[in-house]
Amino acid sequence: MMHPASVADQYLRTQVRSSAPLELVVLLYDAALRATATARDAMVKQDVRTRKTALSKAMAIVNELQSVLDLDRGGSIAEDLDRLYTWINSRLLDAVVKQDAAPIDEVRRVLETLRSAWHTIATTPAAAGSRP
Repeated sequence: MMHPASVADQYLRTQVRSSAPLELVVLLYDAALRATATARDAMVKQDVRTRKTALSKAMAIVNELQSVLDLDRGGSIAEDLDRLYTWINSRLLDAVVKQDAAPIDEVRRVLETLRSAWHTIATTPAAAGSRP
């Protein structure tokens, strides 16, 4: 019998391979939200190792989202997202430095808003197959 984590990993790989670019953006936001939830929970429980791993994962996801921005063609929206992603990572660092979950809560609210917007864009028929 296959280990449940292996099954989940296999499912995720299949989902990523079969997703349109805009759907991948939504999947990245979902992963960032899971990582920040894990980090917040670990911070409350004073589980330093789990918090560190989860925050590192969240920051890596935000860095990936930031790195694929097309600042030349994306105009002010891409520039605003670039600044927002920089702010998100700054707040996640603040959470560690201050040992305070409030910055993580702020980041989660922003990520939830962005995820919702990208989900709406990704599920709009005209956007099918479009690039972020």
